[in-house]
Parts: sequence; structure tokens; C-alpha cells
Amino acid sequence: MTRRFVSASLVLLLSGACFAQQLMHWPVRGTREMVGAANNFEVEAGFRMLAQGGNAIDAGVAATLAAAVTEQARFGLGGEMPLIIKMKGKPVRIVSGVGIAPKLATPEFYAKRPPEPWEDAQRMSPIPAVGILAAITPGVFDGLMLALETYGTKSFAEVVAPAIEYADGFPIGEEYANFIFTHQRLIGLWPTSRDYFFVNGQPPPVGSLFRQPVIAKTLRELAAVEKKARGNRAKKIMAVRDYFYKGPIAKRIAEFSEKNNGLIRYEDMVASRASFDEPVTGTYRGYTIVKPGFWTQGPVMIQALQLLEGFDLKAMGHNSPQYLHTVIEAVKLAFADRDRYYGDPKFSSIPAATLLSGDYAATRRRMIDPARASMDHRPGVIAGVAPLPASARRTGDAKDNEYATDTTSVDVVDRWGNAFSATPSGAWLPSVIAGDTGIPLSTRGQSFVLTEGHANRIAPGKRPRVTLSPTMVLKDGEPFLIMSTPGGDNQDQAMAQVLLNIIEFGMNAQQAAEAPRFQTEHFYTSFATHEFAPGRVNLERRIPAQTIDALKALGHQVEVRGEWSNGSAPVMIMIHDGVLDGGADPRRGRYIFGR
Repeated sequence: MTRRFVSASLVLLLSGACFAQQLMHWPVRGTREMVGAANNFEVEAGFRMLAQGGNAIDAGVAATLAAAVTEQARFGLGGEMPLIIKMKGKPVRIVSGVGIAPKLATPEFYAKRPPEPWEDAQRMSPIPAVGILAAITPGVFDGLMLALETYGTKSFAEVVAPAIEYADGFPIGEEYANFIFTHQRLIGLWPTSRDYFFVNGQPPPVGSLFRQPVIAKTLRELAAVEKKARGNRAKKIMAVRDYFYKGPIAKRIAEFSEKNNGLIRYEDMVASRASFDEPVTGTYRGYTIVKPGFWTQGPVMIQALQLLEGFDLKAMGHNSPQYLHTVIEAVKLAFADRDRYYGDPKFSSIPAATLLSGDYAATRRRMIDPARASMDHRPGVIAGVAPLPASARRTGDAKDNEYATDTTSVDVVDRWGNAFSATPSGAWLPSVIAGDTGIPLSTRGQSFVLTEGHANRIAPGKRPRVTLSPTMVLKDGEPFLIMSTPGGDNQDQAMAQVLLNIIEFGMNAQQAAEAPRFQTEHFYTSFATHEFAPGRVNLERRIPAQTIDALKALGHQVEVRGEWSNGSAPVMIMIHDGVLDGGADPRRGRYIFGR
């Protein structure tokens, strides 16, 4: 086994020497400002704000609103968003832009529900993966308005202008068009969605000019509210927010929901409030890792890194069998704690201090067997044993999560040193369009469980524990790196690997994004049936065959996929010595621009 480790390490060291010449995208660098997101429209929207004198928050809000129009395959205006903000010289703030379960969304309701038309009664999940019964209240718009009002400088009309332009017509990209085509059967079940997404009764062709007049009308309606409102900038933005959550838009969403057997009511919209939250932090090799709280899976990354700090990863060699085995096993332990203990702290008692403590990490570290992959789900025992999702299966079937189609990412650094890192998500295709608002409803309710006593058990007014997980890394109190990614359950394990590429192996941002990665599925997935796949790990084909064979010999249930098959695709901005070093993962066509 030692000979295999040495052989594979030499192969990787040799390949690493020429890695820079093999990049799919050359690095993007600047000294003033940078925007990273999922497509050119989003990046342009953000950069337009910076060029007009706006700050990182103005740019981030504009880019996210543009994403809700141009990237509805992955994210829509009815979705959700955790956000990290760091203003120059100020403490880090977290924005919870995640909606809540309606009052009618009880465990008892879902336990007795009949199957939806597209569901197999023998395999249906407790909460549907798609459709109106999986809807929570829209959270992202409130989070954006809270950030804009508190830390932005622009008006709502200014930051929404690019999104309105694109809603009036933009060339639809491959992913958006292909998602409409792939999901056309389900989209066709909902007349409002069919009318919204189809052109002359058919999915729009790739690259055709795609118009979304219904959402354009709603966005213009919101901008008009700001213009008519009295008072200062903050009061005008609040008027926009209230029009969405207390005014005509809220009433139209609620009326549509009730008429179509959904659970959202007007009082749920009124009760839905974005808020500032305290960040969760941990350290790794002198860097401070900043994440949103236990209502997300963000602390998983901190837990995994604290386990890994006790190993000499650099000496193992990048992506060597020993390195990959160690990181995979640490990630599995961190995910086990997520599955047992994470949930909305407003409703559930989370053993946060224990989970993030050095002593706990040291105890968990000793559970990693260097000679064997664990097949067991091994959460820590903290004040008794917490229940697992009762609906979970232990087989794992990719088809169960075919409708969990994910997320986007927006990251901005401005000329003043302010930073914005967000993971907008939800209301992805196939989505139900809420009447004449053009707003797609989220299906994030599927992330709840029904298990009595579980921290993530569904309850009225509660936030689901989301996979969304923006990242900020500080060095000596100042931003060193911001990063976010799509990828569902894969987000934090992918970003942990990217961060290790930078800290342990000295890669620049683009190299770190493009390096081959693993993706373990040894956890109870956050979607629909919450299945568990013991020992399964997906590897990109660029990882050498010797390394793959060594991991199989250690007991990992390896599946080798495409060369660029990892499900996450981070964008990141690294800040060092007055230089902004941008990275955009080519796996899912991320974009970044700076100057």
C-alpha cells in the first residue's frame, strides 16, 4: 500500500508541475474591483453598478436580480439566499434570506398526503421534490432588500435595471433552454409555468431571443413603488420590500397558492422576514473561516478543516491516495454531524459550541482509520443520540434527486475593499409560476424531515436547513478569499478542496478551481427522500488510475465519472498584496471579470 501511495504521489507531483499550462481558463486578475457569477449577463449587471460608482453590495444585488431572470434553470426570484457581507473596517455580517414553512406545513399534513401525479406511490418522498406543496415563502428578495438598504448606495430602480432589460429579451443559454426542454412534461402540468417558459407552445431554442414579460412587469411594478414612496432612500427601499411581502404581490402569491391547493397564505408572506445573523467561524493554519450558521450546512466546512488540521496534508501530496482518503473520511464525519444536529436555531437547540470545539475535533480525528474507509454513518454522541431522518433509505438512488437542480453564486469585491459573497438558490426548474407575478415558487420545503425530535423537522414558520454556503476567509482580520458555488450537498466538500489547494499547495485561484476533485455521497442527502449511499465517492477521470485503484483497495465505493464531472463550480476572488486573483470553474461555465 505504501508503494502505491508513493507511485501515485509522484505522478501527481509531475502533473502539478505543468498544471498552469493546462488551464481551461487563464486567471483573471485586477487591482480595483471584481465580479464573479454564473454568466456574462450577471457579471455585466454587477460591473455596471461598480462602473456607476456603486459598491460591492449594489453590484451583488444587481447581479443576483439578473440571475433570477437569466438563470432560472438554477435560481428564481421566489428562492432563498444566505449572504456574507464584509464592509471595509467593519465586522462580518450574515444575511439570512431564507423563507419559512407556511402555517399549514405540518408533519401531520405531509404524513397523510396522497401522491402527486408524477410520483410513484411506492417510492414517494414525505415532502414532494417538485410542485406547489414543497413551497416555502420567498426569501431571497427580502434578503437583497435588507442588504441594499443597510449597506448599498444605489436605489432599487438602479440595481434592478439590468434584470428588467434582460427580462425584456436576452439570448437564452444552453442550460436554461435545455432545462425547459428536459422538464417540459412537468412544466406543462402548470398552465402559468407553461405560458411563462414556452414560446408558441414549445421550449425555446438555444440562443434564441427569450422574453419574460410577466417578471419584467413585476420588476417594473416594484421600481414604480420606490419612485412613488416618500422619505429617504432607506424608506423607499422598505416600501419596495413591503409591496412584495405585505402588498399586492404577497396577496397575489397567496391567492394563487390557495386556489391551486398550495399551503402559502397571505399571513405567511407577512411573517416572512430576512434578518442579520451572527457568522460561524473556525480557524485553519492561521486563517479564519467564516460561514453562515447551522440553518445552513456551512459549519460542515469548518468541522472538516478542524479535523484535517491535525494531519500533514502537504507532505501527503496533492490528490495522492493518502491525501484523498484522509480528506474524504474527515468530510464524512463532518457530514454525519450535519445530518444529526443541524437545523434552524430559532426552533431547535444546536450543540454548536461542542461541534466547533478543538477538543471535539481531536476526538473525531482519532476515528479516521488510515487503512480503511468507513461504511458507517458516525455522528458524534452529544447529550444523547439525535434521530436520523425517518424517511431515509440506505441505498441511494440518483433518480430520487433528479429535480434538485440547484443553485448559483455571486461574489464581488469593490475598490474600497468591501466584499459580497452569496449563494442564491431555489425556485429552479421545473418550477410553478405564482399566477401573474412571474415569480417561481421555491421547492426548498423538501429539505425538511418529518422525524420527531430532529433539529430539521418541519414546523410552521421554520427555515429549512439549506445546503447553501457562501464562504469568506480572513487573514489577520482582512478578507483573503471569498467563494461560493452551486452543487447542493457537494458545496462545502468542493470548496474545502479548493481552499486546501490554495493554503496547502500554493495554487492560484484558477488552478485551485480547476484541479480534479472528489465528491462523497456518504451522507443523508438534503433533498426529497434523504437517501444515504455508504462509502460512495465519485472521482473525476483526471485523477490517475493508480490513485483510483488505491482508494478502491482502501474500501471506498468508487465511481469514476467524466474528466470535469464534479457537481460544484465555485467562483472565487482571492485578495493579496493589492491584487485581486479571480477563479471561475469551467465545470459549469462560471464567469469572472475584474480590473
